[in-house]
Amino acid sequence: MRTTVLTVHIVAASLGILSGYVALYAAKGASLHRRSGTLFVYAMVAMAMLGAAIAGIWSVAPTTNIPVGLLTAYLVITALTTVVPRDKKTRRLDIGLMIVALGVGLVLLTFGVQALANGGKRHGVPALMFFLFAAIALSASAGDLRALRSDALAGASRIARHLWRMCMALFIAAGSFAGQPMAQPEAVRNSPWLFLPALGVLVLMVFWLVRIRFTGRAAARPVALVTT
Repeated sequence: MRTTVLTVHIVAASLGILSGYVALYAAKGASLHRRSGTLFVYAMVAMAMLGAAIAGIWSVAPTTNIPVGLLTAYLVITALTTVVPRDKKTRRLDIGLMIVALGVGLVLLTFGVQALANGGKRHGVPALMFFLFAAIALSASAGDLRALRSDALAGASRIARHLWRMCMALFIAAGSFAGQPMAQPEAVRNSPWLFLPALGVLVLMVFWLVRIRFTGRAAARPVALVTT
């Protein structure tokens, strides 16, 4: 059973990463962007939740894989709910997901403090990793609170929220692949070049966020980034 679940996890991760890059580079709002974005959402949620389950059931680095798996699924789902029609069910979902992100962030922050008190690592994981993911989770939950208080997002804010959450989820997935030698072809195993695609996601994310925030180029066309 473990082999089957792990295989599905790897396949979902592969589909998520590939479809994520297609959606990232495809013309925004075009059919290819929508289709690849939809596949990305389903694949990433499956990958993240299976990864968390594998970590919990078979004790595979659970202190990092469980919270980071939940965080990845949260980022993808909230990126999607940002650009779909709003109703009471969506608002309730956003409230629940905000609580999940807050909980994950606080847990990771606690693990980071424990790592510092234990010489810089907790179960072999550097404190910096815990603090990095905690910062992502807590800043995202704070963004949820702002969005819920304003009741609706529009224009550049709406697109920026969708963009950075999708990109951050893709960055986590690509970085995870680069950091797991057993999941890599032998010819490129442990190569530092494997981290370039993940870094490329961050570069493009920053580029588009700056363009959206300071030029408002996409503010008039929010529907262009709808993924369903």
